[in-house]
Amino acid sequence: MEQIVQNQMQEVIKQVEQHVDAEIEKLEKFDPDDFEKLREKRLENMKKEAKLRQEYLALGHGQYNEVPEEKEFFELTKKSKNVVCHFYKDGSARCKIADHHLRTLAPKHLETLFCKLNVEKCPFLTDRLKIKIIPTIVLFVDQKTKDYIVGFTDLGNRDDFTTEIMEWRIAQCGVINYSGDLMTPPDQTERKSKSLLGQTKCIRDKEDDESDGLDSD
Repeated sequence: MEQIVQNQMQEVIKQVEQHVDAEIEKLEKFDPDDFEKLREKRLENMKKEAKLRQEYLALGHGQYNEVPEEKEFFELTKKSKNVVCHFYKDGSARCKIADHHLRTLAPKHLETLFCKLNVEKCPFLTDRLKIKIIPTIVLFVDQKTKDYIVGFTDLGNRDDFTTEIMEWRIAQCGVINYSGDLMTPPDQTERKSKSLLGQTKCIRDKEDDESDGLDSD
């Protein structure tokens, strides 16, 4: 057994050494002109990123603002490829929770416009999108409806979900850039370690979703 372990370690060391040697060989082949080309390419990419950032900011990206009327909303979706829109109602506790998380995510994802609409001020759009439960978050790509997050069902059916869970769920349809694992919720490990009592509570919460209907107070 010891011999097998030693052989495996030697093989790993050999592979690492080969990788290091290959990288050193690449560097040795570089001349000053190659480094200058890399530097210029990096500077060009940085300039493009800065320009794109300014364009996003000019469109209102990086902030989480309310859109006062439907006409303005349609204009915004024409200018922004990716849009996350929260349809809310005044007085809803869960809408305030959604506001908190979306306001946190907006500056993190400049590639996407985050906004909110009051369902009582946009009856045409609310009816067209068949919104019956609030909060409802609608995800748009290229002016097309890609997905809905209705209530907190997809967020664990609980009010104390994390911003990371909201981000992960929004990322499912590609409306934001996401570097994590789309197949695994970010809190899966934490949920697995919970006690049986905690799991029972989660199941009970799932059976009693308290999302507000449009006609509720």
